[in-house]
Amino acid sequence: MVPRQPPNIARPTTAGVSLNRALSKLGLCSRTQAEVLIAEGRVRVGGKVVRNAAMRVDLNRDRIIVDDRRVVAEAKVYLMINKPRGLVTTRDDPEGRGTVYDCLTGLDLPFVSPVGRLDKASEGLLLMTNDTRFAQRLLDPVSHVAKVYHVQIGAVPDEAMRARLRAGVTVDGELLTAQSIEILRSGTRTAWLEVVLDEGRNRHIRRLLGGHDIEVLRLVRVAIGALQLGDLAKGKARHLTADELALFAA
Repeated sequence: MVPRQPPNIARPTTAGVSLNRALSKLGLCSRTQAEVLIAEGRVRVGGKVVRNAAMRVDLNRDRIIVDDRRVVAEAKVYLMINKPRGLVTTRDDPEGRGTVYDCLTGLDLPFVSPVGRLDKASEGLLLMTNDTRFAQRLLDPVSHVAKVYHVQIGAVPDEAMRARLRAGVTVDGELLTAQSIEILRSGTRTAWLEVVLDEGRNRHIRRLLGGHDIEVLRLVRVAIGALQLGDLAKGKARHLTADELALFAA
């Protein structure tokens, strides 16, 4: 008689998720940081050291230990920050630049990740969470969650420029368009536009405007869906309220 295989041993499987992703989903660290922990032999699954970050694990069954402490799912955290210009949207920057995690200093939090990105020169509303399903739902192009930006440009738009912007532009083989572009206010040399996107390609607005030789002076995200940046101070973070989370309910 073949003995039954005991549960929670380090065994190859095609189910579940990779070990490095599991540690991220459980809120311990980023996938990159998890790969380091695994390579250093600090991670055990079912009592056995595992050095293969790609090994599949079942979050509901497998017992994962890091540095002799069991890793369990952290409570879900949902944050908004008002990202200042000059910070990069990453955990660690090899060039030593400030990151959006600087805005979380002093807060007692599990590992959280940005939901999407704002480039270094851009400002405004950025969400961070350890709820990967929530993040994936917001980022999925099928969900069409609108993002609203206020953009200062180094030009005064006339009707011809507005028509060109509405039509979009092809840059590097990609057709870049916006859901809507409206003029908020104009000066003698500059203007502020409100640009609404329902998709988020890399440097979308800068490339769209740059394709029409329009200089972007400032770019501030002011809303994601019905969630408004409001009066949150620059560089500060706060938890979303239950009512704000309900705005993203499926």
